[in-house]
Amino acid sequence: TGANGYAPPSARGIVSRKDLRIALVSIEGTNCDHELRVAFEHLGASPEIVHLKQFERRDVEASERRTLSDFQMVLFPGGFSAGDYVRAGAIFAARVRASIGSDLEAFMQSGRIVGGICNGFQILTELGVLPGRSSGKLGIPEAALITNDSGHYECRPTFVAWEGGAFPPLRNTPRGERFLFPSGHGEGKLVLAGRPGERLRALEEAGQVLFRWVAPDGRTASYPWNPNGSEGNVAGLVSPRGNVFGLMPHPERAFFRAQAPDWTRREGAEGFGDGYRFLEAVVDYADRHG
Repeated sequence: TGANGYAPPSARGIVSRKDLRIALVSIEGTNCDHELRVAFEHLGASPEIVHLKQFERRDVEASERRTLSDFQMVLFPGGFSAGDYVRAGAIFAARVRASIGSDLEAFMQSGRIVGGICNGFQILTELGVLPGRSSGKLGIPEAALITNDSGHYECRPTFVAWEGGAFPPLRNTPRGERFLFPSGHGEGKLVLAGRPGERLRALEEAGQVLFRWVAPDGRTASYPWNPNGSEGNVAGLVSPRGNVFGLMPHPERAFFRAQAPDWTRREGAEGFGDGYRFLEAVVDYADRHG
């Protein structure tokens, strides 16, 4: 196992999880939903790309209307929702808050998994869900994902290390385990409200740091391995309860081994990459606890 080459035992095959319905929530500008759908289908689940209007139950046919209770897991994919006008994720988050905010709170309070990748992470911070002080409540944002220190879009393979925190799907993963997930964002620098370092220390003590950016050898990262300059090299967070997560890099872009940058120099294109490890753990947990 490890970065760049996880291949599950062939005898395992695809576990059927057809009863696990996953909502991939989108609006105009979402652009990583199809990759996630393919990944979750390979994991035996039943993902559906759902436009926010379908949850708002307006301007759609009756047969296309959905409620969050139809699903066991909700994920906000990456992209540039609403063109990233105002700031990344702000418009999407405002629409969610105004339309299905109470339903989303109930969903989170039930303990089911809610996640955000890249733009989805930005949306969850705008909603005040991450890092959050009480699980399952929308609130005033206490964090922001702002323009990268470089001042421009950063897109390349990056490494993150699991921090061994309060995220049940990875509870059997050794702390410090590395994952190779590609990054692609212009606004990914995590800044936290309050005095410098104080909130970060509290999150670390609570186990709410999901991943940190690291160099290929696993050591603390600086640019370019930390592509944005986030405080404490934080690449992802979880809620106090552990059922809501957000991360900036893209596991769905490392789902298959052929997506790894060095696959031609390794075992070949067959099998799966590090994104499989992460998403399988999330799906397995959601299937057993959803």
